Amino acid sequence: MRLLAPICALALAVPASAGIADSAFKWAAELTGSEVAPMGEVHTFDSWRWSDCGLPSDAISIDSITVSPDPPKPGQDLTVNVEAYANEIIEEGAYADVTVKLGLIKLLQKRFDVCEEARNANASVQCPVQPGQYSVSQTVELPEEIPKAKFVINIRGYTADDEDMVCLDLIVDFLRPT
Repeated sequence: MRLLAPICALALAVPASAGIADSAFKWAAELTGSEVAPMGEVHTFDSWRWSDCGLPSDAISIDSITVSPDPPKPGQDLTVNVEAYANEIIEEGAYADVTVKLGLIKLLQKRFDVCEEARNANASVQCPVQPGQYSVSQTVELPEEIPKAKFVINIRGYTADDEDMVCLDLIVDFLRPT
């Protein structure tokens, strides 16, 4: 249920997203009646992959995403490391639209205030986020009850001026044996 937290944090290059992810997965779990976990240029690994669908003009550029253990395993801690570059200041009012799917079924579609989530999570990076290189690391405990399924997460982030901030697509496949 908490795998989306670090993934969102990666996508936004602001650890505050952890609160976004946690809320998203709690809501998805309520909808499905079970614990739900998401997924992980295309940068492909055995059971997860990520794709930066943004443009060079986006406010945030994702350089890399790594996880440990790789592949993610239900019932274990997962550490996600993201390297990203903020090309411009990220100010109050920045937001992210997050969609979580199980196959073609949409489990969650929700908008999150990035700066508010950063405050709520007591993140080390707070708004305004200054331009520059960021390395974000987050460890979360994956629930044992993650269903054997493939999850897709689409994250579309926007600045306070409604300009493109980040675009990230993630897939985690818990169907594969780990």
